[in-house]
Amino acid sequence: MSKNNLSAHINIHSSNKDNLQYNALQINTHWGKRFFDFSFSFLFLLLIFSWLYPLIALLIKLESKGLALFVQERIGLNGKVFKCYKFRTLHTNKNSLDKDSLPLSYTTPATKVGIFLRKYNLDELPQFINVLKGDMSIVGPRPHAVLFHKMYSEYVENINDRLLVKPGITGLAQIKGLRGDVENKEENKINIQKRVAADIEYINNWSFGLDIKIFFKTFFRL
Repeated sequence: MSKNNLSAHINIHSSNKDNLQYNALQINTHWGKRFFDFSFSFLFLLLIFSWLYPLIALLIKLESKGLALFVQERIGLNGKVFKCYKFRTLHTNKNSLDKDSLPLSYTTPATKVGIFLRKYNLDELPQFINVLKGDMSIVGPRPHAVLFHKMYSEYVENINDRLLVKPGITGLAQIKGLRGDVENKEENKINIQKRVAADIEYINNWSFGLDIKIFFKTFFRL
């Protein structure tokens, strides 16, 4: 690559990075997005989750021992680590409960209730607590567990760009069907790269209307 071409490449990369950071700032400071996050999560927790939580928790505990909620450290806005809430879907064992392990659906068996919860994304409902607290948004890149993020960063160079905005309960990658890990390592690498690309696409093309579109597409996919 000639010096002129190298200089042009660096300028384009710098420009793209600046645009991404500018778009992320618009997302993080948009009053409508935060108002929607706060008001919807508050009403959901008050009117639906308040009676749905004890019902789901009871079903989980009737089938297997352990807590109904699974709390895991995940990476959020600007790399800040926060405690993310989910309904427990796996059988309790050392690996599934250890925050320093990587519990995968193909290595740790899911409970029958857990399979049902995952099928309809109901295991993610406690994350509306995270949204109300301000750790997450309803729409945004899905938050990675700390160790998963470190593992993914080995083969996705720009993975930290997705940390420019708050993580979400659902996102553009999810409505494209890009979710979860698979056992085949090479296939998994490709899936992760596609997910990160979709997350960057979301930031670059964000609008409040896009959030609403993703929200309703997620709801109708249940």
